[in-house]
Amino acid sequence: MSPPPSPRPRIRRLANGLDATTAAAAAVATTAGLAVLVVSITVFAYHSSNHDEGVYLLQAAMLLQGQLELHAGDLAGAFHPWFFVEDAGRLYPKYAPVPAAMFAASMALFGEPRVTLAVVAAVNAALVYALGSMAFDRRVGVVAAILFSASPLALVTTSAFLPYAPTTALNLVFAVAYLRSVRDESAVVAAVAGGAIGLAFFARPLTAVLFAIPFVLHALFSLARSLVDEGVVLSGVVRRRGLTALVGLAFVGVALAYNARMTGSPLVFPYEAFAPRDGPGFGTRRILGHSVDYTPQLALEANGYALYYLVTRWFVAGPIGTALAAVGLALAARSWLEPRWTRSASDSIERTAGLLLAGPLVTVPLGNLFFWGNYNLLATMSDPTDGLVSQFGPFYHFDLLLPLSVFAAVAAVAAWDRLPALRGRLDSTLSPRAGRAIVAVVLVASLVGFGVTAAAAVSTPLDRNAAYADKYEIAYEPIETADLEDALVFLPTPYGEWQNHPFQYLRNDGGLDGSVVYALDREPDEDFAVLDAYPNRTTYRYAYRGEWTPNANRHVTPKLEAIEVRRGTALSGDTVVGVPPRVEYAMVRLESRAGGRAEYAVADPGESIAVPWSVDRDAARLGALDADSDPSIRVGEDDVVVLTITLTQPDGGTLTYRQETTVRTDTDGVEAVWPPERSVCPLVTDCGNEGTYLPDEPDSHRDGVSFETSLTRA
Repeated sequence: MSPPPSPRPRIRRLANGLDATTAAAAAVATTAGLAVLVVSITVFAYHSSNHDEGVYLLQAAMLLQGQLELHAGDLAGAFHPWFFVEDAGRLYPKYAPVPAAMFAASMALFGEPRVTLAVVAAVNAALVYALGSMAFDRRVGVVAAILFSASPLALVTTSAFLPYAPTTALNLVFAVAYLRSVRDESAVVAAVAGGAIGLAFFARPLTAVLFAIPFVLHALFSLARSLVDEGVVLSGVVRRRGLTALVGLAFVGVALAYNARMTGSPLVFPYEAFAPRDGPGFGTRRILGHSVDYTPQLALEANGYALYYLVTRWFVAGPIGTALAAVGLALAARSWLEPRWTRSASDSIERTAGLLLAGPLVTVPLGNLFFWGNYNLLATMSDPTDGLVSQFGPFYHFDLLLPLSVFAAVAAVAAWDRLPALRGRLDSTLSPRAGRAIVAVVLVASLVGFGVTAAAAVSTPLDRNAAYADKYEIAYEPIETADLEDALVFLPTPYGEWQNHPFQYLRNDGGLDGSVVYALDREPDEDFAVLDAYPNRTTYRYAYRGEWTPNANRHVTPKLEAIEVRRGTALSGDTVVGVPPRVEYAMVRLESRAGGRAEYAVADPGESIAVPWSVDRDAARLGALDADSDPSIRVGEDDVVVLTITLTQPDGGTLTYRQETTVRTDTDGVEAVWPPERSVCPLVTDCGNEGTYLPDEPDSHRDGVSFETSLTRA
């Protein structure tokens, strides 16, 4: 007796369309790779506001030089990169080296790490196609690849040097290989599956575990069934599952060995060494100066927003795409519930594949509840236009793009298959021409609406990130146009003493000896230590006027100034400043960190004020060296001599010229870093970067402002 018919028409498979669908899938993958490459080159030309990019790129450069860590010795503070652990003069990243190794591969082969981003995008699209084809049919696979690649989360996040898309690529390789090992009973492919998920674990342990849980459960179930049916036989299912587990655990062992090498303990990951309270779990979570009491209630709220933003903003076409995914999941579930006797062996494999692809819809959201990083994505929890989520989306849920795309494709293909039936019904009611016209209108309207929604969803985050590209282009302009060869460049520290935070485009190589070496501008003794370590390089100071903030629309005015060390038994300086109109008097003051103050007043200063000053190994003074009566102050071994000239108007308004000269003294005399740091400050005597003087841009200052300095051996 033949089995009863299926309760619904199955999604039809293409009998003779292999070449067409393969070509379509290849075109989708190629387009995805090119799109990511274009976005990376244009929107992220100077990298993004997510400063993790600099960590991975520096790590990639280190790997190319055969290094897992930087060796800076006593200069570790001057070269401390963002998110690197400092341990007795060695510096190592908090992140595992797998994503960086992927970037390093294209750096070695092509001299351009962005090639990896394009390859990852193309590979992810191809693997989504493969998974959609295995679970349903090749048309579903092609549509799923399109939907995945067109999702703002995939396009934007893959275009930056971040680990989420590369780790997903490893997860997808695992999924394809695992399902192929089930379908083809191949031990070799089973081993590939283990290697892929093991590497994914090495890259991002939590991400890999959450994705793999459904597959692990299936493996355990199939093992148990095999043991019941066949007993303990080291072949067939037992062999294949064992190979997957063995190879996967081997890479887990590599990850633990890496931990032992870097942190001294196989069970302490580098991210824990950097911030012990930064891992999964509830209670007090902390990284650097940021902490929160991460409760289950807060976890539910934060992850609820993250998921809401994913399905409404960061999946293709937002709510429309998500609605398609829900319909597709319902259609798939209906077919999974069909009686077993209606399914062939291939149908059973497809059912298994579909169920496993649906698994992350459960495991990824549940597992992410334990990770406070989703809370940190949301600067203001209920505002999707603020924080990292506004620029990159909820990237800790990146793996959800796979099931969303596949099941949305199921619904789209099913709808397409029903169009002839709809047209037939309309033809029976209306004229054939009218029926075809109505179907065409509905189809075009649907495609236009879907396309407009998808384009809007992608353009918004791209515009936000493009604003940062404009900001960085302006900030880096002096360095981009300078001919820096065998140079040492001191960088400011707007966010504390971290390299590549925020200036991740300005990176050292692994040996700290590249054509350009970047060092942090810090305390006098530390700056002199760097200068002593690089005595034969041309030295510069990079600075800017304004306040550096995370706001993409707040720009700074940069400058790159060549500096040198002036030496002598004594140094004699002259500072001449312009006096704007209506200034009644001025106060000239000389100070140092070692203590003391020398000052005098100037009445009716005229159009300019000239201030002679000098410094030797014992003191700094206002006036010439041979004028013993001039007021003087003590100077320390490593010090900063500050000269201020404050102009006062009748209404109490002030303008202060501030000059800070870094000096070092010894028994042979004095050294000074020249020119000094200069600023012009209205109303206050110290305004930091807000008042940085720009000697090459006189029009950027108010009328009457000028600031000239000179220093010679006395």
